[in-house]
Amino acid sequence: MLMKEYRICMPLTVDEYRIGQLYMISKHSCEQSGGGEGVEVVRNEPDNHPKYGAGQLTEKRIYLSSKLPSWVKAFVPRIFYVTEKAWNFYPYTITEYSVSFLPKFSIRIETRFENNNGDNDNDSSILSRKSVFGDKPTPAENVCFLDILSDPIPEKHYKESEDLSLWQSSKTGRGPLEKGWRDSHKPVMCSYKRVECSFEVYGFQTKTEEFIHRNIRDILLVGHRQAVAWVDEWHGLCLEEVREYERTMQEKTNSKVKCSQNSTDSGVVPRPAFFRSISVTDERSLKKMGVTTAAVPDPSHSTIRLNSTPE
Repeated sequence: MLMKEYRICMPLTVDEYRIGQLYMISKHSCEQSGGGEGVEVVRNEPDNHPKYGAGQLTEKRIYLSSKLPSWVKAFVPRIFYVTEKAWNFYPYTITEYSVSFLPKFSIRIETRFENNNGDNDNDSSILSRKSVFGDKPTPAENVCFLDILSDPIPEKHYKESEDLSLWQSSKTGRGPLEKGWRDSHKPVMCSYKRVECSFEVYGFQTKTEEFIHRNIRDILLVGHRQAVAWVDEWHGLCLEEVREYERTMQEKTNSKVKCSQNSTDSGVVPRPAFFRSISVTDERSLKKMGVTTAAVPDPSHSTIRLNSTPE
């Protein structure tokens, strides 16, 4: 299991970001959906947790087959999705990711938002200091500060309108950001995100967990940049208004995903539940991951071929 704590600061307050986060996630999900891939919202409903109290539970299916590297595609079905479950007890949230046919794979993200510049654990006078998550502080070597102004993002995600060195908010008067802004800007808040990634399969663990953390880093940078760059679109909305926007965008996003999937399937000869042939060596690797395999006769050959069978 590879654990890192990411800290991402923004020129916002925690109260403001409660609205900005909901707006950003809804708009970003819709922008990233299409072509049979993207985010499908399965449920989004109030939830009451025995420890954290009233909150919101959201379950999503994330279709992303084409975004995987070739070495991952070799072990997954042609079409599959990642299940995301998120519990929002703002300013604390829990998000978990799983894949039904890979029981040894999991991601857990704990997030807490605070009105500071990421220096919550810098008070050396408190010897028994606890982390923002209520337990022992994350080891310094596992803490990663991400700068929404200067840290690089994948070129495909760059938009001049979201470049915070050029950004200027007409509603708040904030921006553009300059070097060292985290230590001088008011207001400033920090998203503390403890990310635990686990893929306990010999021969694949390190490579897979590092790949996932690289992608999470990119997602966090892009999402937080967008929340700031879009501030004039959501600033001033009340919670009821942004929830209505969220419902509208979820319907639009689900429609884009399902419509693309239906158009992809139309006119194509139906395929069996398994999607790709694998070798005996592949089968042994898959069994280590907990993936079910089945022996199925291939009508074009007299031999038996092994095939992966997604749930």
